[in-house]
Amino acid sequence: MPALMPRLRSWRDLQSLAYMAALPLLVWWQWRHGWNPWLYALELFLTLGIGVIHHNHTHLRMWQGRWANRFTDYLLTLLQGHPTFVFWPAHVANHHRHRHGPLDAARTYRFGGDHNHLGGYLLHPLQAAAVLYPLFLRWLAGLRLRQPGAFWYCMGQYALWLASWAALLALDWRKALLLVIAPQLHGLHWLLATNYLQHAHADGRPLARAARHTRGSALNYSRNFEGLVNPLLFNIGLHTAHHECPQAHWSQLTRLHRDQYRHRVDPRLNEPGLAPYMLRVFVLGLVWKPARSRSLMPPEAVR
Repeated sequence: MPALMPRLRSWRDLQSLAYMAALPLLVWWQWRHGWNPWLYALELFLTLGIGVIHHNHTHLRMWQGRWANRFTDYLLTLLQGHPTFVFWPAHVANHHRHRHGPLDAARTYRFGGDHNHLGGYLLHPLQAAAVLYPLFLRWLAGLRLRQPGAFWYCMGQYALWLASWAALLALDWRKALLLVIAPQLHGLHWLLATNYLQHAHADGRPLARAARHTRGSALNYSRNFEGLVNPLLFNIGLHTAHHECPQAHWSQLTRLHRDQYRHRVDPRLNEPGLAPYMLRVFVLGLVWKPARSRSLMPPEAVR
């Protein structure tokens, strides 16, 4: 009987489970007792955490059992407000394969040139969704022919997500919009906008060609954020180490970043913190040019 109990791959994912349990509890409490600004702020933060957990679970399944992982896929679909399968075609097969290069469907410089400013950050999720959704549909069409069982597994995620929204809207559409749908859209915005934070003004040239031009620039396709964002959000800021070791558990990225990658990327791509970076580049940069970032790509490489 004990062998039937699911086991986590790492005890550090107790933090993931805590976030996954806390989010619906916060929604339930406010649904019953009324909106609370402090609990709502915590709920919005947890939607960011769910997006990172969703990402991490795609790269390295959280459990050592198949059915526990499948249950987690469906639970994350409910919490995220979107099917979990989308990370396979959009993130693993596209972004990790092409690493912000010219074939990366959602490369930041695809939309209006090589920029890094507030407008670009705010628009990037909508622009990325516009090019990624056709990619999802093509991937699903191919999956239906190759692996019909996997196709219906993905369709089940769509059915669960849409049914959950329909049921909550039927119960109380005002509470559903305020307490569930708006926070989930907030989390999805950050999930897509993170690509802009991590890659805008980084070097998106093909790695072999870039390496011939600048020493070490084969790793300059990504920006890293150190500081409080990492213990709170599962080391999401240590992006170079994640790209280079996508199968490493998120808890290992601190050591990998410190020992293997930090000193090999351009110092301008190692930021001491996420919030200071956003305030400097997106807010102060509106009025003070020295606060803005500078692109690591030559103009002729942008396409």
